[in-house]
Amino acid sequence: MHKLIFVIMRYVFSKKTVKARIIAIAILALAIFLLMLLAGHPHLVERYYSEGLYPVICHVLHPVLNIFPFSVGDVLYIGVIGYLVYAVIKLIRLLFKQEFKRSGVFLLGLVIGVQAAILVFYLFWGMNYFRPPAGERLNLRDTNYTTAHLEAVTRKLIDSANSCRARITTADLQQGNSAIYQTAVKAVLKLSTDSVNFRTYSPRIKPSLLTPLLNYLGTSGYYNPFTTEAQLNYQMPYFERPVVACHEMSHQMGYGAEDEADFAGFLAGVGSADRLLRYSAYQLGVDECMHALRYRDTTANNEMKTHISTAVRNDFKMQRLYWVKFRSNVGVLSSIFYDDFLKVNNQPHGLETYNQMVLLLMAWYK
Repeated sequence: MHKLIFVIMRYVFSKKTVKARIIAIAILALAIFLLMLLAGHPHLVERYYSEGLYPVICHVLHPVLNIFPFSVGDVLYIGVIGYLVYAVIKLIRLLFKQEFKRSGVFLLGLVIGVQAAILVFYLFWGMNYFRPPAGERLNLRDTNYTTAHLEAVTRKLIDSANSCRARITTADLQQGNSAIYQTAVKAVLKLSTDSVNFRTYSPRIKPSLLTPLLNYLGTSGYYNPFTTEAQLNYQMPYFERPVVACHEMSHQMGYGAEDEADFAGFLAGVGSADRLLRYSAYQLGVDECMHALRYRDTTANNEMKTHISTAVRNDFKMQRLYWVKFRSNVGVLSSIFYDDFLKVNNQPHGLETYNQMVLLLMAWYK
């Protein structure tokens, strides 16, 4: 094996084209390093990126990509996956033929591609992970709360969810995805108008072409940082879709952390006049607070369940059964990968970051 590596490296460093690629790798590595230095200074990120460069990117990309009724980001990902399969096959064939020179050059090209993708990721959106936390920006710094306070807020959310669910009509349940998307966009625009902290630029939510795959990954939607598009799993239970749409568009606002996007989506939902969207938002709040209460006081959690109406309880059951039927090893692996991804990008709690929304919720209700 060591002889094989030696032969490859000898060929890699023997051509001018290879030298050019090595120089490109060095330049890209330096650019990424400088960005990571900036990431260590949240207030500089806020001033020069989140409030400086990022809005410009949104003003340019959003109107252009909104022209397309489908997700350009989905097409991009499909193309990248296809190319990676081709690249692996090609590399194996080159090594099998002992064409080590071409293998080395090809590998350097792949390294450049990965570095370029990392750079674009952070420049187009990823630096938002490193801005000051939403609690600081929204003046919701007091995130300490007692179990009694959590019980009170949970009860308030349950009452709101019960009330909203009782008002939902057959027409609300039969509205198509297009209507849900339009309602979510209006809610996000209203939130953007009401507060400078939730400023957004030509928001749009699109049905993901990858929805069948998203089901098995256990994903209700995702944000594409390369195209700044928000995508939704259009097959999941209808009462989840509205607030998830708001959540994904909250990423377009520059809210990187998942708990912050959940909170922004919640605020957009409860501020809407649409019955289904309001219910969707309150149901999310109930789910998160009940999860937090279960860890603090199981007795209080069980008692609180008795206050949830039968209709709301049935919706939770439908939601659970929907995702259970798609549970697979693929979903487990993707969760591990995404957990590590979040931790690398300034979210030390990983997937548990979603549940950190309760901290902002408690401070907001105070």
